[in-house]
Amino acid sequence: MMRLLASDPFYGRVNPPAAIRRFANKGGPAGGGLVILINNLLRLMIVGAGLYALVNFILAGYQFFSAAGDSQKVTQAWAKIWQTLLGLVVVAASFLLAALVGLLLFNDPKMFLQLKIWTAPAP
Repeated sequence: MMRLLASDPFYGRVNPPAAIRRFANKGGPAGGGLVILINNLLRLMIVGAGLYALVNFILAGYQFFSAAGDSQKVTQAWAKIWQTLLGLVVVAASFLLAALVGLLLFNDPKMFLQLKIWTAPAP
């Protein structure tokens, strides 16, 4: 009786839809699909920040060259360049801060950079 209760959860067996089956946990980390999804979303956000910075640099350069001596437009272009550089510094600093906090608290610099969901061991 006890073995029967422990084998299946009370809510039954949940199978993932076919569209997200490739994210299913197949011997990977605990929480498999959720961890992979969050890691992929974080990577997408970092790539998006890099592409946004690249577009901003191109637009600021165009604005800088098309200023034709207008000091106000040159000032706006420099402001855009500095804001983009500051954004890239913030993105890089967030990685360094996450690694530092992970190293200090958990003795693992990848603790927050490669997510894991800890679960109880199987009986």
